[in-house]
Amino acid sequence: MADPDAWLGGRLHLHQPPPGAHRAGTDAVLLAHLVAPEPGSTVCDLGAGAGAVGLAVAALNPACRVVLVEREATLVELARANVALNGLGDRASVIEADILAAATARHAAGLLPGLADLVVTNPPYFDESRHRPSPVAGKRDAHSFGAGDLDGWLRTCTDVLGPKGRLGLIHRADALEHCLEALRARFGGLAIRPVHARADRPAIRILVTATKASRAPTSLLPPLVLQQADGRFTPEAQALHRGAGLPTT
Repeated sequence: MADPDAWLGGRLHLHQPPPGAHRAGTDAVLLAHLVAPEPGSTVCDLGAGAGAVGLAVAALNPACRVVLVEREATLVELARANVALNGLGDRASVIEADILAAATARHAAGLLPGLADLVVTNPPYFDESRHRPSPVAGKRDAHSFGAGDLDGWLRTCTDVLGPKGRLGLIHRADALEHCLEALRARFGGLAIRPVHARADRPAIRILVTATKASRAPTSLLPPLVLQQADGRFTPEAQALHRGAGLPTT
């Protein structure tokens, strides 16, 4: 196993898949900071990969418990190694389960209804019918969805959350309409923050928080800009990467 990467200014160390496979980056950093869990709550990272988001949440919020959910056996192994590497075995666990499986299979794997107070998730971004999938299996699975898979993914998020549980989601900006369609019947109180690579360019990501079964209205938050004109991180983006930024909601 290769040497681990240092994350959040060295507050977290992660074994990641080899170069060429899907590796956690800025999206994971943004998602980890998106929602501050209540002390004593359980946070579920659905589609955890090697555990970057969930373990970052655990590192940033020492009073919460984290459950990492991943279906790929090699990533499950990495996630468990990362739990041990960071000394989080008393607050973090890993479930090997397919998020898109039937409810009976998910529940049998330990992904039980009402398991979590907060779900954070970074679903695959691309419709497999509209882009050329990566030839690397792990990267292809991490990036590509079939028709209706986003709806199924968010159905599982709803099942995993307890009453009035909260969701934190990151997705492509051009998938906003599909996200709203899948969220509308299940969540309310949506807060949407667009993420821009630079201030003069269109948004590339959306950060969304929502509350299960809420009837609160949707709000659009000020944008997050990642880079200055010279390509360097903005102060806010730099703080988030160092683990010093405050949650956006």
